Amino acid sequence: MPSTPRGGRNSACYFEEDPCSNPRVTQTIGDLISRRTLLQAAAAGLATSCLMDTSDANESVSARNQPPADGPSTLTFQELQHGNDLRAAVAPGYDLHVLLRWGDPLFSDGLGFDPLDQTAPRQTRQFGYNCDFTAFLPLPSDGDGRLRGLLCVNHEYTNTNLMFPGVVDQHCLETLSKERVDVELAALGHSVCEIRQDRGRWSAVPTSPFNRRITALDTEISVSGPAAGHPRLQTSQDPSGTRVIGTLNNCAGGVTPWGTMLICEENFNSYFSGQASQTPEARNHLRYGIDGPSRFSPALANHYPRFNIEHEPNEPNRFGWVVEFDPFDPDSMPVKRTALGRVKHEGAGITVNHDGRVVIYCGDDERFDYVYRFVTNRPYDPHNRAANRDLLDDGVLSVARFNDDGSLRWLPLVYGSGPLTSKHGFHSQADVVIEARRAADMVGATPMDRPEDVEVSPQSGHVFVILTNNSKRTPEQAAGPNPRAINEHGHILELVPPGAADAIDHCAETFQWEVFLKAGNPAKPSDDSSYHAATSANGWFSSPDNGAFDSDGRLWLTTDSDHQLTGFGDGIYACDVDGAGRALTKLFFRGPRGSEVSGVCLTPDNETLFVSVQHPGEEDGSDFQKPSTRWPDFQSSKPPRPAVVAITRRGGGRIGS
Repeated sequence: MPSTPRGGRNSACYFEEDPCSNPRVTQTIGDLISRRTLLQAAAAGLATSCLMDTSDANESVSARNQPPADGPSTLTFQELQHGNDLRAAVAPGYDLHVLLRWGDPLFSDGLGFDPLDQTAPRQTRQFGYNCDFTAFLPLPSDGDGRLRGLLCVNHEYTNTNLMFPGVVDQHCLETLSKERVDVELAALGHSVCEIRQDRGRWSAVPTSPFNRRITALDTEISVSGPAAGHPRLQTSQDPSGTRVIGTLNNCAGGVTPWGTMLICEENFNSYFSGQASQTPEARNHLRYGIDGPSRFSPALANHYPRFNIEHEPNEPNRFGWVVEFDPFDPDSMPVKRTALGRVKHEGAGITVNHDGRVVIYCGDDERFDYVYRFVTNRPYDPHNRAANRDLLDDGVLSVARFNDDGSLRWLPLVYGSGPLTSKHGFHSQADVVIEARRAADMVGATPMDRPEDVEVSPQSGHVFVILTNNSKRTPEQAAGPNPRAINEHGHILELVPPGAADAIDHCAETFQWEVFLKAGNPAKPSDDSSYHAATSANGWFSSPDNGAFDSDGRLWLTTDSDHQLTGFGDGIYACDVDGAGRALTKLFFRGPRGSEVSGVCLTPDNETLFVSVQHPGEEDGSDFQKPSTRWPDFQSSKPPRPAVVAITRRGGGRIGS
């Protein structure tokens, strides 16, 4: 999700400029790397890799990361051309169809979509708005040979002006009726829907017992881990501090090895009103950007006083967590796992270490914030699903510091260690995880360029950190893992854990790191981009956002770019991460006008790709009456509708090759 207004979109009333809330912005990695080393590297023309003096141990990593200029890609599809059209488009030889749209009934008793009569009860039985993270979980065949599975989809935020007629300015947002606010809350959260494939085409199964809606309006969620029941999570509505109504701004996520979903609360600050200085949590709130009105928070607070921090100063502490739930049990209660820390989580990249411990990587999606890692204390039990139920309540949260020798050190965020003591306002592990950002500040983590998704390669075990952009980084702050000032296009890092291929240690204290690619236009020297030399004029992109690996180990990237900056819309780009085609990116799918292409996933056989298309039609001057596109229905009576698209190869076969 954009944390700032994106050019060419009608977002000024809905996403205010999100200033960096990190007081350490002048203490970046640039302060850790000698200016002499940087000047020597620049003089040597090393602009396509990281500007650093490498040690002998790092030279082998750097050499491996230089792709052959004439190497072919394993992705043999005919590349799509850049564009910005009313409709979505996919590479030649592929078919796409809209699988689930905002307002589609998820249950057999659900009412159909009526844009002029959306009610909260209706919306809680329908597919939500602004779909993001997607995950496909296979189900056994019913015996008819048809493939089936659960499609699990986040619903991140709402675009009020595209949902309802007559919303044209901030005043309209502030005076929204409770009925409309409730529709928006009901449209947030998550949808679980069984889907089946018949003759190559997927469709929803509204009679499935697995179908479920989790909403911000009425879903009760428990709290576990070190912050559960802590006084800073207690409110007048929940004196226990262990029950929360709803989950907010679910962006990306992950699937655990035991088959539960992790959905991540990102820009939760946008839902709160009130002056931080008038609360006992002022320092905490300011570090998360909670101060004054934001987005449609005034209307929300008008109808729900718990979203006014002056009325309920602890309510924001109940958001910003990773939420776990069981998609195979629609009656189970979701759980906020506080041991993983409270930040603006973009996603949760999960892997099982060679010793059985589970490792989760997360990015905190804001300028100059951090990359985190959580390691369970107990190993995962593949033979006893119930034994893993509370595995994520017991482990060590760490934050990354990138060093000038090409290494990365994970700094534990553990109460009592280093500065995380009562002297600095941390009186327990609960305080550490509630104020994870400040804890990371204190231990000296490296401020990054909006770390969004973090994905682990299923082949190499290497960790890829997707950094969307940071136009606020100054030349003095540009170095190492954030190599560009005014980084409008973003980049991707590759983290290399130690150990042999069959025993990579994701729990190690130190890793190596390398710049995998720098986004931007290769034809513009000022962009200082770097890809494989064979990347075409249609293969470059801006602002990588989310990613997913296919079963062959290729990385599929979505973008969230400024369309006025690039001249074309967002899409899906695929590339190899190893071999001759390393970092050769190719455009596979393009969203309709005004949209952001977000969550992407593939079926285990690589024969279907699912992708979320957010806020189609969101451009300057667009609203319910006059959107820039009416995708996907193209009916004058219907507004544009966020949707999940299913893409298959014409005639069958694996996606991409």
